[in-house]
Amino acid sequence: MRIKDIVLIGMLSALLIAVKEVLAFLPNIELVSLLIILFALLLHKKTLLIISIFVLLECFIYGFGLWLINYFYIWFILYFIVRIFKREQSSFHWAVISGVFGLTFGALCSIPYLFMGWFNGSFLTGIQSAIAFWITGIPFDITHGISNFFITLFLFKPLYKNLNRVITKEIYIDKD
Repeated sequence: MRIKDIVLIGMLSALLIAVKEVLAFLPNIELVSLLIILFALLLHKKTLLIISIFVLLECFIYGFGLWLINYFYIWFILYFIVRIFKREQSSFHWAVISGVFGLTFGALCSIPYLFMGWFNGSFLTGIQSAIAFWITGIPFDITHGISNFFITLFLFKPLYKNLNRVITKEIYIDKD
């Protein structure tokens, strides 16, 4: 890995933190999903490092908690979904993926509660814990899904074009 790659990965990790914090006062309205989609399309495997650094920085900012377990898999799930559909170029396609990801965010985050309930009681307790966590967050998931859809619908093309130009022409980075 070249120094340019290391610097770019560090800067894009910091960008994820910055946009998350700037919009933190708005519940479940974020640019992180869109940026991870763009990074996964343009930087391929380097996105895994960007996500890892982002999650590590989140640990330093907010401390360790059950939510952290979610971050260790949830952003990687989005990365792998993007890599599966990498040939798509339509803003609408990526808006749908981003919107569905936002809608299912709470369900994905309920997985640790399933195991916590299971280990502390029974499998039924785990299911009840996970469902309770998920149901209480449904209004936030709806907001998350709708905002992800529209943010991606309107910002995907211009951000993709500019980020691609910067990465390929001005920095030239190896994608693998």
